[in-house]
Amino acid sequence: MIFSNTLIYWYLQNNRDLPWRKTKNPYFIWLSEIMLQQTRVAQGLAYYEKFTHQFPTVFDLAKADETTVLKMWQGLGYYSRARNLHFTAKQIANEFNGEFPETFKEIIKLKGIGDYTASAIASICFNKPTAVVDGNVYRVLARYFGIKTAINSSAGIKEFKKLAQTLLDETQPGTFNQAIMDFGALHCKPQNPLCETCPFSNSCVALEKNLIKEIPVKEKKTKVRNRYFNFLVVKTNDDKTILKERKGKGIWQGLYQFPLLESDKIIDKNELMSSEKFINLFQEETTISLFNKKEIVHKLSHQHLNTQFWIVETKNLYEAKTKWSDIEKYPVPVLIANFLDKYQPKSN
Repeated sequence: MIFSNTLIYWYLQNNRDLPWRKTKNPYFIWLSEIMLQQTRVAQGLAYYEKFTHQFPTVFDLAKADETTVLKMWQGLGYYSRARNLHFTAKQIANEFNGEFPETFKEIIKLKGIGDYTASAIASICFNKPTAVVDGNVYRVLARYFGIKTAINSSAGIKEFKKLAQTLLDETQPGTFNQAIMDFGALHCKPQNPLCETCPFSNSCVALEKNLIKEIPVKEKKTKVRNRYFNFLVVKTNDDKTILKERKGKGIWQGLYQFPLLESDKIIDKNELMSSEKFINLFQEETTISLFNKKEIVHKLSHQHLNTQFWIVETKNLYEAKTKWSDIEKYPVPVLIANFLDKYQPKSN
């Protein structure tokens, strides 16, 4: 109880002024938690405000089409979060009449919601005694108790969840959960934690044993895969291009992209033009230029995309049906959005 009291006392003096802290509405709490997965608060805040303005209720989000949702999500990455968000909004609106389930066991059954998010919603909105464990919580608990179990191992996940649950102040679980998350984000930071002014400095094992930089422990990451992308940016005489929805279950599902030729290494202009995909797509004479002189490396969690954008100008092309003036309407990966910010096609 001393731990939770100290933590909550710190939180009441130092908590961040965030819009979702001013409500117990599960729709807004859910939205904020999904957005802040893999996203810093500073970046997620603008998206949260944009979403709640566009979709003030779960019914509004449910009625939107997926392309609109993905376009508004553009830049946040991990787009499966947006698709799951939209799917679950429709389920809550249509099957539950807009009412969010109240218990951890019911909430976790919803698509896109895991242990952490279900615990956050249940505790903050419905005062259920379920502890949250996210990156911030792992760090605080690992350092304070001197735990060296890897936080991304199955044993570690169970150990830290059990520990967090024993520390939880069951009379105010939502406040405790927000307190420990804020403490990890603002005070017990990954780099340069504020140990000198820490309310736990007299009892923190990592501080006592000089293990701050070594804890928490993580198992080695999955090997990063290198991929080589060549986007064919078509520009016809009547200012049209090819932009198609990316299908399948891979990265960027539901987003739009230029024709893609994936190779096993960086290729030059001659190798591009001799490829089967290029030959099948362009029957007439073309002018080709490489937009980026050095490949752009776009880093995802388990893969690095070494990317070249090839500008392919041609008189006309049957497949080119998207007007350049309409491109901004489509949700695209941030890799392509960054290219579009720099590339300004000349009008004919």
